[in-house]
Amino acid sequence: MYLIAIKKNTTPINNKIKAHEVMLIDQNGDKQGIVTLDDALKQASNSSLDLVQVSPSDSNPVVCKLLDYGKHLFDKKKNLTSSKVKVKKRTTKEIKFRPSTDTGDYNIKLKKIKSFIIDGDKTKISVRFRGREILNSNLGLDLLNNIKKELEDIAQVDQEPSLEGRQLLMVLSPLKKKN
Repeated sequence: MYLIAIKKNTTPINNKIKAHEVMLIDQNGDKQGIVTLDDALKQASNSSLDLVQVSPSDSNPVVCKLLDYGKHLFDKKKNLTSSKVKVKKRTTKEIKFRPSTDTGDYNIKLKKIKSFIIDGDKTKISVRFRGREILNSNLGLDLLNNIKKELEDIAQVDQEPSLEGRQLLMVLSPLKKKN
């Protein structure tokens, strides 16, 4: 939105409204019609509001609105900060497994993955191979497929299991809610 303000009851701080005639809109949003700039300034001072240009200077006629410019800026800033608060930042958590992870450790790590997913975080699951374990990479693949199967009701797979160097990686994210 293009705004030029002329402050009420003072000398205009911003003399950028150059048009002789303006389309005036009052504080309720009703069109007052095309009036001269002097009449618009008089109406602004009588109602102790600001005259704000809301269209570019090259439009014919220039559209101006009567409003409390300070309140307008405050509301705009407040809406901007409230929209920032509502956005939840997603983070990526990581859980590391080994191909020889025992069932007790597996269950504990599975609970942790569930809590990450329920909190709305993406989860990167990696299976690290050391030495000759890489020859049995199918054990790691089976492990990731079991995790995927157990979490299919709360999570979706963003990245299928893939071997990168000496580790198998898979990324899970929460299921998207249907409206």
